[in-house]
Amino acid sequence: MNEKTMTVSRIEPPVQIPRLRRVAAYARVSMDKDAMLHSLAAQVSYYSELIQRNPEWEYAGVYADGGLTGTKENRPEFQRMLKDCRDGKIDMILVKSISRFARNTVTLLETVRMLREMGISVYFEEQKIDTMSGDGELMLSILASFFQEESRNVSENCKWRVRKKFEKGEPTGFRMYGYDVRNGVFTVIPEEAGVVRRIFRMYLDGMGGERIMKALSAEGMPAPEGGLWNAGVVMTMLRNEKYAGDLLLQKFFTNNHIEKKQFFNRGELPQYFVSGDHEPIIDRETFEAVQAEIARRKAMYAMKGGRKAAEDAGDCRPEPEEKKLSDLPLGKQIYCGICGKKYRYKITRRGTPYAAPIWICSTFNYRGKAYCASRQIPEKILIDLIAGVLGIAPALDDMEALERIHHMEMHPDNRVRFVFQDGHVEDHFWKDHSRKDSWDAEKRKKAAEKTKEQHKRKERKAQ
Repeated sequence: MNEKTMTVSRIEPPVQIPRLRRVAAYARVSMDKDAMLHSLAAQVSYYSELIQRNPEWEYAGVYADGGLTGTKENRPEFQRMLKDCRDGKIDMILVKSISRFARNTVTLLETVRMLREMGISVYFEEQKIDTMSGDGELMLSILASFFQEESRNVSENCKWRVRKKFEKGEPTGFRMYGYDVRNGVFTVIPEEAGVVRRIFRMYLDGMGGERIMKALSAEGMPAPEGGLWNAGVVMTMLRNEKYAGDLLLQKFFTNNHIEKKQFFNRGELPQYFVSGDHEPIIDRETFEAVQAEIARRKAMYAMKGGRKAAEDAGDCRPEPEEKKLSDLPLGKQIYCGICGKKYRYKITRRGTPYAAPIWICSTFNYRGKAYCASRQIPEKILIDLIAGVLGIAPALDDMEALERIHHMEMHPDNRVRFVFQDGHVEDHFWKDHSRKDSWDAEKRKKAAEKTKEQHKRKERKAQ
C-alpha cells in the first residue's frame, strides 16, 4: 500500500505597513484686527509645517476661525472640523491652548468627551494636556473653569468702563450714516446728510420705509457701510435722535459673557439722555413731526389689526389645525437657485377672490425683479410636487420620508432641484395651473357673458 505524502509550503505573511496618524490643528483669534489676523495666519503656517514634518503623521488640515469668540458654538471652521471627525477623517487635533478651543467649560468638556468616544484625542500645547490620558479630563475641567471665569471678569470690566462713559454723557465708538464720529466728536458729512434730510422729507410726504428703500436703491444711492438699503435701516434712521443733535446712551445691552446676545434695553439698565450734544442734521420741528407721523401710522395700523391679524382672518389661509408646508422643517430649507436666498410663504392677491398661498424668493419679494428674476410657485403645486417625488400623500404627514430631503432649490424654467440627505440630486419640473382650473359654474358663466359683451362692443365700434 502506497502512502501519500503532503507537502506544506511556508509562506511569509505580507509586511504590514503601519497607518499614519491623521493629525489636524485648530486655531482661532477673537478679533478681525490686522494684528490678530496676522497671528492667525502665523498659527496656520506653524501647524501646517509641524504636522507635515512628522513622519508618523498624515496632514489632515488646519481649521482656523478669525474674529469669533471662543464662547460661541457657531464657529464655522470649528463645526467643519467636528463634522470631519464624525466622518472618520481625523485621529488627533492640535490646539495652542484651552482658551483657543473653547472658554465655555460645558462646551469644552462635551466636545472633548464626544471626540474621546470616537477615539480622537485633543492635545493642548501650552498646558501639555492630552485628552486621552487618564488625568486629562480632570485637568481640563479645572483649567477651563479658570478661563471661563477670566472671560467673565474681562467682560464685566469692559461693561463697567462703558457704563462710566455713559454716565458722563460720552458715547462709545460707533459708525453712523451722515456723521464722522471720532472720540465722541460728531462731524457732519455733507453728501450723506443730504440723503438723511431727503429720507425725512419723503416720509413726511407719505412714503413708507419700503418705498423709500426702493427709491434710493433704484437711484443707486450708496447705503450705510456699503450695504443695501432696506426698510429696517430707513425706519431706524427716522427714529434716531442723534440726527436731531441728541444722544440716548445704553439703548442695548449684552446678556452675558457666554452667549453674548444683544437685546434692546427696555428698562433692564439705566439710560442716559444728552440734549443738544452735537450739530443736528434734522431740525427739531421736522424730527418731532416724523416721530408723530410714525406714531400715527402705528396706531392706524394697530386699529386695522395689523398684518398678522389680517392673515389670520383671511379666507385663503388654511385652518390652524391643517398642516402647512411653512410649519414643517422642510419649509425652512427652500432656496432660490438664482440669488441663494430662502423662499418664504406668502398670501398673494389678498382680499380678492383670487387670493392664494404661494412660495416666493425673499429677494424678489422685497427688492423686485431687478435684483432677482426668480418665479413664485403656488403652494398647492409645490406640495403636490414634493408628495409625488417622495411617493407620499399630499397631506405631508410622513415625516420620515420628508426628512430624506436635505433642501430644495428653485431654478428658472420651473425646475425644482431636490437635494437628498444621501447626496443624490433630482430635478423635477412643474406646470402653471390656469386660473380657470379653479372656476366653478357661476364664474364660467360670468366669464362667458363678459366675453360676449366685449365682442358686441367691438362690433359696434367697427360699424
